[in-house]
Amino acid sequence: MKLLIDCDPGLDDAVAIISALKHADVEVLALTAVTGNLPADRTSANARKILELMDATDIPVAQGPLQPLSREYPDDPFSHGDDGLANTGLPEPTVDLDPRDAAQLIVDVVNDQPGEVSIAALGPLTNLALALRIDSDLPQKVRRVTAIAGSYGFTPYAWTQATGDNPVSEWNVYVDPGAAAEVFAAGFDLTAVGLDTATHPDVNLDERRLDVLKNSDRPEARFAATTVDFVRARNYQSYCALIDSMAIAALTNPEWFTTERVRCAVETAGEITLGMTVVDRRNHHAWEHLPVLQAVSDVDYSAYLDDLVETLAS
Repeated sequence: MKLLIDCDPGLDDAVAIISALKHADVEVLALTAVTGNLPADRTSANARKILELMDATDIPVAQGPLQPLSREYPDDPFSHGDDGLANTGLPEPTVDLDPRDAAQLIVDVVNDQPGEVSIAALGPLTNLALALRIDSDLPQKVRRVTAIAGSYGFTPYAWTQATGDNPVSEWNVYVDPGAAAEVFAAGFDLTAVGLDTATHPDVNLDERRLDVLKNSDRPEARFAATTVDFVRARNYQSYCALIDSMAIAALTNPEWFTTERVRCAVETAGEITLGMTVVDRRNHHAWEHLPVLQAVSDVDYSAYLDDLVETLAS
């Protein structure tokens, strides 16, 4: 599978990038950095740090804008550490950014191999929305998109684990709800991994799996274990380090993911609901004009975790 990763590293993005780089069936073509967990100048640096850790510096990294398209960049109530990578202290990158901006790199990579490239969108959808403005035919050229985006009411964790800075939103959509609305409506073959499943307690690593990472001779496995220890030390659950890896797994092993077709709008104006993904489930008078996407409703969590740990430690 040919893959472009649009990301905002971020400790969970870092683990996801590593998992994609190590997956036997994945060829990572490019990384594009978006403002989300951190501003894009920092996420682009962190993306290159991860590539240098993995000796994969031939993969281009392009930077998106420092501000979301539809609002001021909000404060994140969750900290990824002073370096944005769980205080792991990876050295500053030595490789340069690609001279293109992120949106142009997305367009160029997809048009170079139309119909072949999938996109894992791990952060706000700013870069993908900008790429659509360059090439409106992008949805017909991209093979598949999986996005860590929104919450859809399949489990109580859609709300109890809300990550945006209001009671009902998910961070990536909350940061740039206008961009999310554009991408949802564009016609991509899009699967959304929402808080319903990405923050499910069954995503948490048990001690047996965590010990496999800690005892591995692979530095990237120990890096992942450090991210888990970091979030646990701050009284968060370990799923916080593993959320974004689910977008990679949904592409490589879709058989582990149960999806439901939903009609969904993004709240772009509400004061207490900004960024909420609103699903119309009405039996009568449903709004047929709302965008349609596939939202993940259930996951084979054990298979996902076993594969992730094996991949990181191999």
